[in-house]
Amino acid sequence: MKFTLGAIALALAAPAAFAQSSVTIYGIVDLDGQYLSGHAKQVLVTSGGQSGSRLGFKGTEDLGSGWYADFVLEGGLNVDTGGSGQGGQLFGRQAFGALRTPFGTASAGRQYSDIYYQTGDFSEFANVSLGATTAVIGGFAGGYEPIRGSANNATTSTATGSELNGSPARVNNSFRYTTPTFEGFKASFLAGAGEVTGDTTGTRLFDFSARYTNSGLDAFVSYVTDKADNGSAVLNSKTNVGIITATAAYTIDAFKIEGGYLSVNDKRPANQDGKGFWIGGDYRFGQNVVRAQWVNNDPNKNNLALGKTNAFGVGYEFDFSKRTNLYTSFTRFQNDASPNGAFVGRVGGSVPAGLTTATDRSVSEFVLGVRHSF
Repeated sequence: MKFTLGAIALALAAPAAFAQSSVTIYGIVDLDGQYLSGHAKQVLVTSGGQSGSRLGFKGTEDLGSGWYADFVLEGGLNVDTGGSGQGGQLFGRQAFGALRTPFGTASAGRQYSDIYYQTGDFSEFANVSLGATTAVIGGFAGGYEPIRGSANNATTSTATGSELNGSPARVNNSFRYTTPTFEGFKASFLAGAGEVTGDTTGTRLFDFSARYTNSGLDAFVSYVTDKADNGSAVLNSKTNVGIITATAAYTIDAFKIEGGYLSVNDKRPANQDGKGFWIGGDYRFGQNVVRAQWVNNDPNKNNLALGKTNAFGVGYEFDFSKRTNLYTSFTRFQNDASPNGAFVGRVGGSVPAGLTTATDRSVSEFVLGVRHSF
């Protein structure tokens, strides 16, 4: 009996000798107040001013010999209302499993595209809804949003490739392979399956990227091609776009300068191309960070429903600790009329109704918020 119990105990304990696993619960609670002044005035309390509020679970298991099994399940939170982000999806921010090996990492599920990383990691105000944010850039190709992505809302119709695949910001039904890092260089390929029977090539998303990080320099370039072969080729019911994004940052001591360029090539007859760029920098001293950024959104002449937007913002952050900080920003948005005379300007991706008019289009935005991560 002693031998049998000992053998059972040894058998149960054996996996622990070579496999260690851990699961982490994490999140961000970010709330801010906004004062908007344009043709009219507006006061808002919103969630996710500096970073999207979220609750997530991530885990890893050491399989031995440099192999690891990982997973991430992360859902967005609208802390101002208590609701879920991304249209109410349970894990709308990310949901994937991955296998890390000495030969690279393979992952599958709902994953960030490279555009998401570039417009977030290389921007002083990221792709959120305040400041001189990269979310200002978008709306090209007949409503196709290269940064935020209309399919972040679960209730949106899957009429276009961007929505069917989860949009370039987050890609549903996707597989990604990332190479190991060599001398600061790595590359990645992501494929989003359209999952349309008999149309595996006409409805899909591909995302190619390369990144170099070394000696204070971080440079990133990507190309996304997104297609949905359904409906009319002229308007929004069909998607065929290519997006080139190039970003870079350089850090020396307490200073950092960063920026990026994004260009959308609408390959449909509508030809609603567009481009945008941003450049910014920050200076860190003690618990303080001072930021500034300029953003330009420039649709081409064929995009009759969208005018140019220029935004300049300055911001300040005070870090109480590694987890909690206070932030504030002031931004001036200069919105132009579209070529057909109508006004469709953008403030953080949208303009609240009544805030602007066709002749009074500029908006000033003041933000004060607090962010806590756990």
